[in-house]
Amino acid sequence: MMQHFPSAGESRLERGHRALGEIDGQAGHKVVAALADIAPDFATYIFEFPFGDIYSRPGLDLRSREIATIAALAAMGNAAPQLKVHIEAGLNVGLTRDEIVEILIQMAVYAGFPAALNGLFAAKEVFAQVAGHGPAAKT
Repeated sequence: MMQHFPSAGESRLERGHRALGEIDGQAGHKVVAALADIAPDFATYIFEFPFGDIYSRPGLDLRSREIATIAALAAMGNAAPQLKVHIEAGLNVGLTRDEIVEILIQMAVYAGFPAALNGLFAAKEVFAQVAGHGPAAKT
């Protein structure tokens, strides 16, 4: 999996666009596009900070970053839309459905059964949406 380390002459915005495309694919770009008419600057912040700065850091590969992100969003219990985007991103960067299910089951211990249950239902929805559409359909 490619890491998005800063390179000479590359802006945070450019690096963020590249990272978002690889990690979230269409799901991430739909979120950003949905902000265009209400908060276009916020879309820029999404490109620059999480994707241009954080996801591009050395130390963790994209797969590991998505494990952490899925776990954190599930534990929050109030971020279902973002959790769905990152479940799809997890599939995009090489997580299997079984691994995602295990991450969500693990959250029952630390975030409670409701958070784990909500995460599992979000995963079920994402898995159904991506069924039969390329690499994300793998188990």
